[in-house]
Amino acid sequence: MEKQEKIDIFFSETHLFKNGVAQLRTLALACGMTETYKWNFPTYIVNGKNIIAINKFKNHFGIWFFNGVFLSDPEKVLENAQEGKTMAMRHWKFSSAEDIDEKVVTAYLKETIENQKKGLQLKVIKKSKPKIEIPAHLSIALENNVDIKDAFNKLSYSKQKDYAEYITTAKQEKTKLSRLEKIVPLILAGKGLNDIYRK
Repeated sequence: MEKQEKIDIFFSETHLFKNGVAQLRTLALACGMTETYKWNFPTYIVNGKNIIAINKFKNHFGIWFFNGVFLSDPEKVLENAQEGKTMAMRHWKFSSAEDIDEKVVTAYLKETIENQKKGLQLKVIKKSKPKIEIPAHLSIALENNVDIKDAFNKLSYSKQKDYAEYITTAKQEKTKLSRLEKIVPLILAGKGLNDIYRK
């Protein structure tokens, strides 16, 4: 199904908030944004950048501001889209078309467009990964064989972690030793413990 067809269905289907989302669409287009369809919602872009999306649910409809964190929000209407998960996105919810003050909504739309044109963007801070605790048996093998150590150090963080956990979770000494014996050839081959299951 083409994007335009999906947009047409979104706005034409019978829904409690059909008039409300149509009104928001008119305001978005009047601000010069380009309409497309992403993540199951009509999305509005400027210079190839996502600005807003119009959404509708069972109990409300509204606008997602992709970089809403930068909006001044004089009316105090914006909510974090998913507390603890989304950093920049803000959501403005409406419960009826009568809640829409066109002048105020347009001001928010214009401000978010200007913020995008200024290049305002939230820097994503990558969390540092916790240090992998190398179990004693694997540590001894790495220290006593340069080839194994070099091959292990070339593996990705997740592969190293899988191997460490594989040895650590063995309860008995003989199981730890047999697991170590099993993984050494895989490490030397640059493979991960679970590569066989990955397509």
